[in-house]
Amino acid sequence: MQPYPIVILQLTDLHILKEPGNTMSGVDTEYTFKQVLEYALAKHKNTDLILLTGDLTQDPHKPSYQRIYQELKKHHLRSICFPGNHDDLEMMQQVFSDEQINCNKHIKFKDWQIICLNSQIPGSHSGRLNADELDFLRTTLDTQADLNTLVAVHHHPVPTNSQWMDTMLIENSDELFSLLENYPQVKVMICGHIHQQLEIEKQDIAILGTPSTCFQFTPQKKDYSVDITDPGYRLIELYPNGRINSKIYYVPC
Repeated sequence: MQPYPIVILQLTDLHILKEPGNTMSGVDTEYTFKQVLEYALAKHKNTDLILLTGDLTQDPHKPSYQRIYQELKKHHLRSICFPGNHDDLEMMQQVFSDEQINCNKHIKFKDWQIICLNSQIPGSHSGRLNADELDFLRTTLDTQADLNTLVAVHHHPVPTNSQWMDTMLIENSDELFSLLENYPQVKVMICGHIHQQLEIEKQDIAILGTPSTCFQFTPQKKDYSVDITDPGYRLIELYPNGRINSKIYYVPC
């Protein structure tokens, strides 16, 4: 029997580069990813699942995904990866393809399910949930109506009040929330992409945005701006009655 709470670590926006040691915005993104992962797993020894919620690489290269895979493999924990706007899903599916580490879209626990959606628009930084993704969401919610639900997606479904960033949110988020009105079992939605913390509620759903494992964007800015905030991750605890507990941790690197 699954013990409670279910403990999930969300790591997002790794932006791993082609070669180890390469930097982006002055940050060795591979080093900070490893540091964040090690810190998180040392602090939360009862972790059940790692969710990597997109932009695993900056420019997709198979060796970059393979290095992420090898790092995850060390820890013998179930890990689910899905794409952001910088990723190549087909390449990801080739690398993350075993029982422990994969790109599965649906994960079930005793009283909870996790539904992972692909908001990628090939060739664009913006996000959209195409008809197939919305159909998958609807069908899964209909089929598993008795399970509390966490929906995970890369792009943010609600504004962040950063004008430049909000040009890239999920274009059809109104359609998404219209669908979700019929499914009160959806308790929480998590996203990446925004490189900052976000915690609001919409339609009784907790909307949680998570900092990057490399560098953060300055909140509420008109134009692109990198903040001095440390790399981070999100801890999520899911309880049988539908309650959630979540906290952001920052990791000095």
